[in-house]
Amino acid sequence: MLREDPEQVRRAVDVKGVDDVDVDEIIALDEEWRELKARGDDLRHDRNEVSRQIGEYKQAGEEEKAQAAIERSQELKDELESVEARADELKSEIDERMLELPNIPHEDAPVGDDESDNVEVDRWGFEDRRELPDDLVPHYDLGEELDVLDFERGAKVTGGGFQFIKGEGAMLEHALIQFMLDVHREQGYLDVLPPIPVNSASMEGTGQLPKFAEDAYRVGARQDDEYDEDDLWLLPTAEVPVTNMYRDEILLDDDLPVKHQAFSPNFRREAGEHGTETRGYVRVHQFHKVELVNFVRPESSYDRLDSIVEEATAVLERLGLPYRVLEMCTGDMGFTQARKYDIEVWAPADDMEDGPAEGGRWLEVSSASNFEDFQARRAGLRYRPERHESAEYLHTLNASGLAVPRVMVAIMEYYQNEDGTVTVPEALRPYMGGTERIEGHDPVGESALGAGERE
Repeated sequence: MLREDPEQVRRAVDVKGVDDVDVDEIIALDEEWRELKARGDDLRHDRNEVSRQIGEYKQAGEEEKAQAAIERSQELKDELESVEARADELKSEIDERMLELPNIPHEDAPVGDDESDNVEVDRWGFEDRRELPDDLVPHYDLGEELDVLDFERGAKVTGGGFQFIKGEGAMLEHALIQFMLDVHREQGYLDVLPPIPVNSASMEGTGQLPKFAEDAYRVGARQDDEYDEDDLWLLPTAEVPVTNMYRDEILLDDDLPVKHQAFSPNFRREAGEHGTETRGYVRVHQFHKVELVNFVRPESSYDRLDSIVEEATAVLERLGLPYRVLEMCTGDMGFTQARKYDIEVWAPADDMEDGPAEGGRWLEVSSASNFEDFQARRAGLRYRPERHESAEYLHTLNASGLAVPRVMVAIMEYYQNEDGTVTVPEALRPYMGGTERIEGHDPVGESALGAGERE
């Protein structure tokens, strides 16, 4: 794309707000590399010609000419080695710099700078939402009152952004995971249980590296009181291992579409900016989710994008949770996406300064993305349309189906009762042994006692 249509790449860099890459500099490096490759081809041709002459001169007994030709051959060899060395250096630099170029956004994606330019395209369940208590308690306070969320002990054991989920809270999380897997299995997804550490090649293949290295957890191995970094990362999303399952492979046309779902823990160094974003179970460093990954023919990828949105939102509809779908503008869609939709669930207990006028806030529980062939080119993902035809790059898509913590937040706030209990959505009750309400349990330890009760 950079060689065929550099203006398209410049536009992508501009509308996606990628200000740390110089497209013209990469083009200049590529031109120099191509010139060196051409020079190398000429030198090899000349050296082959001189080698042929050496044989002819020796056969004719013309030793002086043969010696001059040998010296010329050495000069050509030295120059060729220098040219090839420089070409290799340039190729490495170009490959590294190309990883900094974002995906080209789809021509119909809304152009904008930030989240204020995103476009709401659908809303479900909000107009006929259930009647809520007058004094809703935010999930982080309610979770502590019921003793189903324990952030203090999570921070003690690991650090900020980690937590214990206890009792009925843990039951609810397990129920959600199994429920989501069952829903997507009905939709034709094949279950995949991926490895948790992934290598750098896999992170590069899906676009997490090099751009998002600071947000990821690198695995270190301890040796003699020092930590050496292995070429492994804790996965930030199951998108990484599942997409790379078929890295550098060729699928058959009959295989497509491939639809995989994967449950995994995920690890990210992300934290909220201020206020309630840093409290509770909304933005944490370790969380569970079910990921949907699709491999499809290019001509069907946008129909599949519509379908994957429907497959993810089906979970919220069966839970009876109000949600909305936003189409992301170019400045907010991300580095790797060609087109992207965010699915946001309504959490009614938190009033945020920039939240919806109706009260509460919208929490992103899924991003449904079409990467077109962006990841396929990085990871060598191809398919063969016909057995006798050349292999082509396929298209990849994914969506969370869904991120578990924020769905739990929405349930705790939306299904909250006047007495401080939480009604379990009917769809989840079979997964919780018939439990209809989360009533909490008595906390453990002296810290749970009132001041007058302590020794």
